[in-house]
Amino acid sequence: MLEIKKEIALPPLGKELVDRFKSGNAKIGVVGLGYVGLPLVMVLAEAGFEIIGVDQDLAKIQAIRQGKSYIEDIGSQALAAYVAEGRIAVSDDYGTLREVDGISICVPTPLRKTGDPDLSYILSATESIIKILRPGMVVVLESTTYPGTTREMLLPEFEKAGFKVGEDVFLAFSPERVDPGRKDWTTKNTPKIIGGATQACTEVAAAMYEPAIESVVRVSSAEVAEMTKLLENTFRAVNIALVNEMVLMCDRLGIDVWEVIDAAASKPFGFMKFTPGPGLGGHCIPIDPLYLSWKLKTMQYNARIIDLASEINTNMPRYVVQRVQDALNEQGKSIKYARILILGVAYKANVSDTRESPALDVIGLLKEKNAAVAYYDPHIPSIEHEGWDLESVPDLIEQVKKSDCVVIITDHLAVDYAAIAESAQLIFDTRNVMGGQEIYSPNILRM
Repeated sequence: MLEIKKEIALPPLGKELVDRFKSGNAKIGVVGLGYVGLPLVMVLAEAGFEIIGVDQDLAKIQAIRQGKSYIEDIGSQALAAYVAEGRIAVSDDYGTLREVDGISICVPTPLRKTGDPDLSYILSATESIIKILRPGMVVVLESTTYPGTTREMLLPEFEKAGFKVGEDVFLAFSPERVDPGRKDWTTKNTPKIIGGATQACTEVAAAMYEPAIESVVRVSSAEVAEMTKLLENTFRAVNIALVNEMVLMCDRLGIDVWEVIDAAASKPFGFMKFTPGPGLGGHCIPIDPLYLSWKLKTMQYNARIIDLASEINTNMPRYVVQRVQDALNEQGKSIKYARILILGVAYKANVSDTRESPALDVIGLLKEKNAAVAYYDPHIPSIEHEGWDLESVPDLIEQVKKSDCVVIITDHLAVDYAAIAESAQLIFDTRNVMGGQEIYSPNILRM
């Protein structure tokens, strides 16, 4: 994408803000200190800014003040150093943001059970920020949401409070692009999209991030920035749904889907490799496309591809359980009272995040069939979900030996899969981790 940066005449307060960010003397507030907010705090502090973080979770506040990171991508040593230097301060009080020059909102935006977006966290943050907002500040929303949120929800509140957006305060949207666990693409080197409520807003918001982020990409509006994030994750959700449906088709045809995917990936153009799995997890891919689908439904338009992809991906845990039941039947065993070990409950490999993890659905479905379910995950000592709770088994191989079936849901690197293959009676591998490590045995079934 070729970005043509046009010089614009900024209003006086906007120019002052830009100069302050460029000099590194600005103070920046970050609201929400989770998987998005805390990494942002770190890169802004690394750039030399004084950071004030706000979160309503007192456990997070206490941990940061003690220099202890609760996010695997953030080292406690670096965090503790910034806290000791006074570069990072945290509080549950929005009043501490009165003197900051810019605020980034990184709060959750879950879906309600009815399927519509829950924007209560954004509303609450906006209401609290309005109370301390003053001329000469920029506010950037990073929480994923539907196109129009920034202009339809935040902007009217700012102007109702007597501010003129684009002249005395500045408002923009910049989608978070965090992929927990990655080492190659991080908050610092992943290009940052910025779209303002006005062109002046875009420039001021870009100036806040440019000292800390290697590449800042300006777009023409907040709506474009909001839609960009949804396109990115809809692209992934739809393509994962495609290969998940390919699993179902290859199963009926008696074809190895993993061999098909690897063969297709040999084409150097016109194909991008996606791999199937037991369902979608994480806060972004299973949820973000549904924001767009919901928004379009309010405009009498059905986003059919999004809805179909969601249906396919959501039903994959049921397919996994059915395959496990069939495999047990082949051995003359019933799934009822069968001892089943779930290997990995995080939504992706090498992280401790269970948000929307398909493992939770698989466990719930197995429990409905009265299976005796246990799990092992080196990153997650215990889980609690919808009326049941489990603890990770202390001895993996001992539990493998006692289990009628081991179901690999998450392919963590810290697991000795060869030892599991030697000890297990039956393995159902939803990630092809065994095939990827060239571990083959008659007791291993692949999805």
